[in-house]
Amino acid sequence: MLRISELRLPLDHPPEALRAALVQRLGVDDADLLAFTVFKRSYDARKAQHLTFIYIVDAELRDEAAVLARFAGDAHIKPAPDMTYRFVGTAPPDIAHRPIVIGFGPCGIFAALILAQMGFKPIVLERGKAVRERTQDTWGLWRRNVLNPESNVQFGEGGAGTFSDGKLYSQIRDPKHLGRKVLTEFVKAGAPPEILYVSKPHIGTFRLVGMVETMRAEIQSLGGEIRFGQRVTDLLIEDGHVRGVRTASGDELRSDHVVLALGHSARDTFEMLHAQGVFMEAKPFSVGFRIEHPQSLIDRARLGPHAGHPELGAADYKLVHHARNGRTVYSFCMCPGGTVVAATSEPERVVTNGMSQYSRNERNANAGIVVGIDPRDFPGSGPLAGIALQRELESRAYVLGGRSYEAPGQLVGDFLRGIPSTALGDVEPSYKPGVRLGDLSTALPDYAIAALREALPAFDRQIKGFNRYDAVLTGVETRTSSPLRITRGEDCQSLNVKGLFPAGEGAGYAGGILSAGVDGIRVAEAVARDMLGEAVNAVED
Repeated sequence: MLRISELRLPLDHPPEALRAALVQRLGVDDADLLAFTVFKRSYDARKAQHLTFIYIVDAELRDEAAVLARFAGDAHIKPAPDMTYRFVGTAPPDIAHRPIVIGFGPCGIFAALILAQMGFKPIVLERGKAVRERTQDTWGLWRRNVLNPESNVQFGEGGAGTFSDGKLYSQIRDPKHLGRKVLTEFVKAGAPPEILYVSKPHIGTFRLVGMVETMRAEIQSLGGEIRFGQRVTDLLIEDGHVRGVRTASGDELRSDHVVLALGHSARDTFEMLHAQGVFMEAKPFSVGFRIEHPQSLIDRARLGPHAGHPELGAADYKLVHHARNGRTVYSFCMCPGGTVVAATSEPERVVTNGMSQYSRNERNANAGIVVGIDPRDFPGSGPLAGIALQRELESRAYVLGGRSYEAPGQLVGDFLRGIPSTALGDVEPSYKPGVRLGDLSTALPDYAIAALREALPAFDRQIKGFNRYDAVLTGVETRTSSPLRITRGEDCQSLNVKGLFPAGEGAGYAGGILSAGVDGIRVAEAVARDMLGEAVNAVED
């Protein structure tokens, strides 16, 4: 199999044009092209007037060696890498204790799935509810201003990624092609096959719900268990080795291998781990606001005359500005044709996030516009100091929003002029339960406000209209990533508690669905290696 890159075709090319272009590029007869698959299809939005599709194709040829010899030195024609996923081993029939996975978001799902596929029959403990029950509780906040602290956007089957755009791309290093395993499993669970080749794949909330249920069913069919409503309140640690967990109901489960796939909002669990001496450290994250524009404005700015083309869909963007005060401002979790959602998990706090369905056909585009901060900015010291800052800002937003889970908001023009907003323009905010207009200048630290006021006009120079007066800012965005890292070694185990495997976003090792899934696989493999090593040692003894 050969991989051919940089094949360019017009947006409206017929299906047969790709085969013809491939044959021409390789200089072979059509009969010599035995088969091909599209590995990736993208376009360069920086050239909006002259958009073309750019393909990377894997092709099977009659005489691949001869073609490679003719194109020796051509960086765009190379042997295709082997992306086949191979398990690191198979569970022995007599393991003493089954592995435990805490959390059933993307990381926990893939950790449990891989362990189950290898025969280890994991036990998953998820503090929230099954995904459909959880969806009803989430709507309770959005529609009735009623928060369930154990079942919401952050907690429950599928994790925070279930209520998001369902983005499935990442910039992580992935030499073992674990991301391909993640995408393949998603397609098997019901995701559209196009996620395997489009450059920025996404799924959307409604499709994710069914997929999560399908993956849960596979884990169970392989002997795994998923237990909902099981909040872990203690680790059982003996002589520096985890020996099990205790739940809020008082149950104790014994295991020598525990995966911490907590997600970035399990603050009470972080506090418990810190109290038990598990090594962790504060890490940088970002804070800011959500910004909303008409999606049509973003489409015209990014796609030019091709705006609205059915093959392109709703346009996205990625922006960065380095402010004079040393802060970096950037767009985060951009949701084309989506909505801003209430994402708090704690009473009397307001948190925003973004979400899109697969169709991405809502009227507004939204993104987080956030400012990078680091432990020097946190109140106090220690690994939990970032959580304290998050809580402070979220409580402040709750007050500014009227103490009803409405979010504080402001028009971009008023924010830049430093005056409160009193009425909306043409852009209608999508956040539910609702937006209370006012002054956001006190919602974030002064250095963040200054950096944002500098960045917005700079972004307008890249996307005309980004700075429009009646674009809406909604606050606050505080959970861009985990505020701490539960540091682990090369064997994926905690630095000071053997058998404890910190994983995913909550542990500071992922940032999104794809990277969390990849980390779940990586940690599952580490657990399997350790358990298989123990089994070998037991036999030898």
